[in-house]
Amino acid sequence: MLGASVGACQTVPKVPPSAADQPAAGSWRATATGQDQERIRSWYSSWQGALADARAKGHGAEIDREGVLLQPMAALPNPHLPAGDYRCRTIKVGAQGRGTLGYIAYGWFRCRVAQEQGLSSLTKLTGSQRPVGLIFPDNLTRQIFLGTLELGDEKMAVNYGSDRMRDMAGLVERIGDNRWRLVLPAPAYESLLDVIELVPAG
Repeated sequence: MLGASVGACQTVPKVPPSAADQPAAGSWRATATGQDQERIRSWYSSWQGALADARAKGHGAEIDREGVLLQPMAALPNPHLPAGDYRCRTIKVGAQGRGTLGYIAYGWFRCRVAQEQGLSSLTKLTGSQRPVGLIFPDNLTRQIFLGTLELGDEKMAVNYGSDRMRDMAGLVERIGDNRWRLVLPAPAYESLLDVIELVPAG
């Protein structure tokens, strides 16, 4: 069972010893479930499908207003997300099924990046849906997030890999000076793509 604590109340993937001995660029592949490896492989098609669905439902102006935040190829070099407190907001793009809105932009919440297991952890501290997990190196323009979804008033996230409906995988990218995004393709609930914008707090 993969799991390790962040602070006193969070649970995130633990890097297996075998992965820790591999090159850094491959470590997320040794940790990720098969489902999450496929999410990462298919990130671009998921993004395109989500944008097409949202535009078809009348949200083109809202998408365009966000500029680089929702542009798939906007990642800049040096994606490292420094430790510290962040303001973060989530945009859900595209809809799973007929009963879900094609585009939802939420207000700002609190997120935190900290050192964990020789990597970085990312935790959304407030809100009803709170990703928590680890950030792994990948290439010059992205890092990989693997984690789980904490819901409602839960105080501890489930272990990564124990509930495929809670597992999350995404791309951490820099899109400007002191501006990053976490892109979550093919989430289990509601949308076709989630994009979390992160900017330093204060």
